[in-house]
Amino acid sequence: MDLQLAGKGVIVTGASRGIGRSIAQAFAAEGANLAICARGAEGLQKVAEELRAKRVRVHAAACDVGDAKQLETFLDGAAQALGRVDVLINNPSAFALADDEAGWKASYEIDLMAAVRATWKVAPWMEKAGGGAILHISSISGRLAGQPPAYAAMKAAMISHSKTLSAALAPKKIRVNVVAPGSIDFPGGFWEMVHKNDPAMYNGIVATIPSGRMGTPEEVANAVVFFASPAAGWVTGVTLDVDGGQFPGTT
Repeated sequence: MDLQLAGKGVIVTGASRGIGRSIAQAFAAEGANLAICARGAEGLQKVAEELRAKRVRVHAAACDVGDAKQLETFLDGAAQALGRVDVLINNPSAFALADDEAGWKASYEIDLMAAVRATWKVAPWMEKAGGGAILHISSISGRLAGQPPAYAAMKAAMISHSKTLSAALAPKKIRVNVVAPGSIDFPGGFWEMVHKNDPAMYNGIVATIPSGRMGTPEEVANAVVFFASPAAGWVTGVTLDVDGGQFPGTT
């Protein structure tokens, strides 16, 4: 299927590894031009080189999306470099494990407010251009009671935010959806760490997944790219679980 993304301008925040990296790679494979950011410049530049090898235009800049000024600077640079913004993917997470002031503050700023601020910034550009697509990367932890508490609460807030925006922005031809991954294993990620340090916990989570394994970032990316494409032009206000049947259940 031709997803009609060639030449489109796509912003992916938190793209230096894991799900964000795979999302950027999937868009590049479709011929879309990319603007990517992450806090770590070294990992980000490696991803940028991978994307440029696919012969697409790439703008990469180190950015802490939890800092409103840094995020605004990145988005302005992205729009200038790409020339158009058709898709915004709000991906990063603080994944704060601690149920304390610091954990909640980090989750609020990075998971929730970065997505809200980016949407504030990008939606008017999309409206002026005649439409676009915005996707929040949430989690099945935000669908029912989940862990860690701050992470789950902010992922739930992202789902609510998306649903509200989908109705508000539909008349402007801007679609807003959510992809909610289940447990996703990738190099350097949380579940790889658990697998090494607490295999009993890892195996216990796998046992709750009807498909019998953890997911991959590529499987999440495939869903994201479809949702963002004109092929899903009649889809808005939807939360899609990409979890091998894990939800509802232990997250």
